[in-house]
Amino acid sequence: MAIRIIVKDPDPVLHKRCREVEVIDDKVITLLDDMIETLHAANGAGLAAPQVGILKRICIVETEDGFFELINPVLKSGKGTQTGVEGCLSVPGKYGKVSRFNEVKVEAFARDGKKYLYKVKGFTARAFQHEMDHLDGIVYTSKATDMQDD
Repeated sequence: MAIRIIVKDPDPVLHKRCREVEVIDDKVITLLDDMIETLHAANGAGLAAPQVGILKRICIVETEDGFFELINPVLKSGKGTQTGVEGCLSVPGKYGKVSRFNEVKVEAFARDGKKYLYKVKGFTARAFQHEMDHLDGIVYTSKATDMQDD
């Protein structure tokens, strides 16, 4: 495992749509392990592959609800609305308010190759949506209002 360098905005890799993972192989497992170590070192709640320079549809989320590895995630449904302050490891020192679904259902593969349906709400739902946006080349600042510095 290794700590990877977190790409900072406005790096173009953060604004590109990621490719689907076709095979969950040793390279994907190594990437997941490195992303976990990188997330913990940065003290974040989530990390997407493009944030470490890899244009693959992979992200991880760790909140009070648990740890989630999402490979090729798909938002199946969302309901309710929450508006809250978000930051991003790729946009250090800045925060802004973003409105998102309060509850989501997300289907994704895990490292074991099995497909799972995750039903999450609150902050965890916010983190899922934030990280999944990265996979579509969307940085939260494009959705945020009331941007502020630390």
